[in-house]
Amino acid sequence: MRIQRSLIFFLGILLLQNVSFGQEFLTKDGKVIFISKASLSEFTGESDQLNGLVDIEKNLLDFYIDLNTLKTGIGLRDRHMRENYLETKKYPFAEFTGKMDTVPQLDEGKKVEVLAKGKFKIHGVERELEVKGFLIKKGNSQLELNANFKVKLSDYNIDIPKVMFYELAEEQEVSISAILIEK
Repeated sequence: MRIQRSLIFFLGILLLQNVSFGQEFLTKDGKVIFISKASLSEFTGESDQLNGLVDIEKNLLDFYIDLNTLKTGIGLRDRHMRENYLETKKYPFAEFTGKMDTVPQLDEGKKVEVLAKGKFKIHGVERELEVKGFLIKKGNSQLELNANFKVKLSDYNIDIPKVMFYELAEEQEVSISAILIEK
């Protein structure tokens, strides 16, 4: 009887090694980069203040950024972007909330492709969005996340500047990267 209990306990331990219970990962310093590739002007903007959550057990993704932290390298352009186009006093955040199409099996060091489906909200407009990305488990307590998606400004009622030296592409390429720490 004692050997039987020990064997059951040992088998239970082996089975639990590959199961994730309550794995919730957070970041407060992820990176967001957008690229605007207009015909006469190309520039990038970035922030290293992406906040986010990946909850493996609940299959929940939630990421947001304070748009006031985006910088393009030119102060006047940043001010015009915030005041005239993103209107950050009224709409200070961009947020994505969703779920992974399939919850992946995360093995240490293995890069796993994921597809997230959810709602992206910016400039007071919320729309369905699919985001392709990769997760890499780093040890027992970290996840690395990388993802790319495109945002069409007119879909979110964001005007495109008419002044030539502020030319802006209708479609912005967005990439995010973060190291998330287990909560």
